[in-house]
Amino acid sequence: MSSVLASARFSVLDRSRVREGRTAAEALRDTVDLAREAEQLGYHRFWVSEHHGVPGVAGSAPTVLAAAVAGATRTLRVGTGGVMLPNHRPLVVAEQFGVLESLFPGRIDMGLGRSVGFTDGVRRALGRDRDDADADDFAAQLDELLGWFRGTSPTRAHAYPAEGLAVPPFVLAMGEGAAIAARAGLPMVIGDLRDRDRLRRGVDTYRAGFRPSPWASEPYVVVSGTVAVAGTPEEARRILVPEAWSMAYARTHGTFPPLPPAEAVEAREMTAKERGFYTSGVAGQLAGTEEQVADELEGLLKDTGAQEVLVTTSTYDRTALLDSYTRLARIVNGSGPAV
Repeated sequence: MSSVLASARFSVLDRSRVREGRTAAEALRDTVDLAREAEQLGYHRFWVSEHHGVPGVAGSAPTVLAAAVAGATRTLRVGTGGVMLPNHRPLVVAEQFGVLESLFPGRIDMGLGRSVGFTDGVRRALGRDRDDADADDFAAQLDELLGWFRGTSPTRAHAYPAEGLAVPPFVLAMGEGAAIAARAGLPMVIGDLRDRDRLRRGVDTYRAGFRPSPWASEPYVVVSGTVAVAGTPEEARRILVPEAWSMAYARTHGTFPPLPPAEAVEAREMTAKERGFYTSGVAGQLAGTEEQVADELEGLLKDTGAQEVLVTTSTYDRTALLDSYTRLARIVNGSGPAV
């Protein structure tokens, strides 16, 4: 194992993907089960996501699901990747994380983003529109949220039990997010791993503009994306197939479906447009044997200088998914535990 891999942290973001023929309840239980496995394998943190009105994603209430994950584990850091601030009042977000931190002290992370929903219908249901994702608005919401923890209230109210607690905040950097994270002096999470030039530009922007804060004295970069590891390159590629198809379907039909089995995707007749999105979804991912992925990860970490990798892999075959995470743990520590 190289010193670059040994010095980096590895963590998991699970989106609670619904599988064809299975229920949303099963997807949520799968997430909790995977968190237990991730803890046994020694991963540093385990995050859950926020999606609304998406048939293929069960994780619509991340702080609720984070509580279930934290309750099912003992040492794993648990958080959100992320709570979307435009969908919530900063006071309520502070209170929710204050409750989590009070119940599971020293284990909670607060990952924050500015997406406002996948479709116009969802945005309207949330009382939001595309303009609510404006970078200036997000920066103001972020500042207000952090203020509730510091006790600087805009209304003389108090965010109990959050006030006085230190829940580490992270900014999910999409577009202008890198500059926002830098100005706020917060750790940054950035992807995807396939577009290395864009990834590097975001990291450079963040480091160049970083201002030390009470939350972080120096830049902290988490790169996120899909990593699939298997016994052969072909088996690793099959792990990518269900998610690649679901993304292709979403981009051509406007709705994100449950994950199908890989064999069903491979037997499907696709339109030229679907095939293009699908092929793009499979190509360029970090996938292969342990040796191949180790080389790619080392190159990624050297290229970006990131301190942490947040793995976001989803697939239909849960056995293959767990095997991939087990092999990845073996890559970075030589045996399995203590990633």
